[in-house]
Amino acid sequence: MDKKTEEFYLRLKEELINSTVWPSEYLFKFIVPTDVDKVRIIETSFDGMGAVIETHQSKTGKYTSVSINVTMKNAQSVVDKYIELTNIEGIISL
Repeated sequence: MDKKTEEFYLRLKEELINSTVWPSEYLFKFIVPTDVDKVRIIETSFDGMGAVIETHQSKTGKYTSVSINVTMKNAQSVVDKYIELTNIEGIISL
């Protein structure tokens, strides 16, 4: 992970610690090129967590947005989940 990305995650963690009482519900939002396997990888990473997952394709069908509402135990678990999913080619975390 490069220094800029590392700094981003440190800032995110700090903001989450200062603005949220944990455990708390968190809304993850991702955009990926439309590919059943990529969406499945995202969905599978939240298995067993009681997550509510919604997907929507763009008008052109090129991209799929994935929204996941799930209770997370702390700020670090949120950061860890983002890092876990960064290996999906073309994923954008919002």
